[in-house]
Amino acid sequence: MPPTLSPPPAPPRPDWPIPTVSLRIDDLSHPGAKLFLDNVDPIQIMRDSIITVLQWLYVTTDKAPRAMQTILLVLRPMEGVAYTTGSETAKEIHFACQHIVNCADRCADEIRGVLVHEVVHCYQYNGQDTCPGGLIEGIADWVRLRSGLVPPHWRRGGSRWDEGYHVTAYFLQWLTERYGEGTVQEINELMKDAPYDESIFKTVTGRKVSKLWKLYIEHLGEGDGTGAANLDAVDACVDSDSEGVSQD
Repeated sequence: MPPTLSPPPAPPRPDWPIPTVSLRIDDLSHPGAKLFLDNVDPIQIMRDSIITVLQWLYVTTDKAPRAMQTILLVLRPMEGVAYTTGSETAKEIHFACQHIVNCADRCADEIRGVLVHEVVHCYQYNGQDTCPGGLIEGIADWVRLRSGLVPPHWRRGGSRWDEGYHVTAYFLQWLTERYGEGTVQEINELMKDAPYDESIFKTVTGRKVSKLWKLYIEHLGEGDGTGAANLDAVDACVDSDSEGVSQD
């Protein structure tokens, strides 16, 4: 009988920089806190969220920021969904318990999606605090989109490219499909050491962002009709480019 061959060793896992993670629950009696603890492992979900964000924004460990030392996740009764605050080395993610209750039928996926979004805010570059909020939130939702954590209410289209959240996320994904993987990562990288300037879109794609948005809305209108209601946004895009279609 021939000897049983052992499988080849698995490749080593990337050495992503994982900060110290802590959890604070302000009201253990809140049903949202119970749903959280019943549906996810706090340590594992935070570690997975951090690695997911670093993989999508920086791809390789050598490009990943390493300044972050601590992330505190706070579950508490508050309005809204979540927000992130803190410094370059220490962040706090505040998560609304009631939002978890509101999404009880899919709370595990929603918890994962919200945490991925907020962890992006711990690691993304922001043009030395000059980046528009719409792009900041759009990049965070783009990572959530690429992670397969899209909630049922998200839709393509919108009134402007920097509307933020899923509107900007789908626009960034269209840029990725049109100009290649690495497009959003390059936009993020260009905001590392310099103030935000809208010209970064032209640097990355060869076109002004107003032109890109116009093309995106036209693309939606030519598809399954999901963007048809937003075609009036095309006329609102002022494009002074002299570029021709041949530059696509």
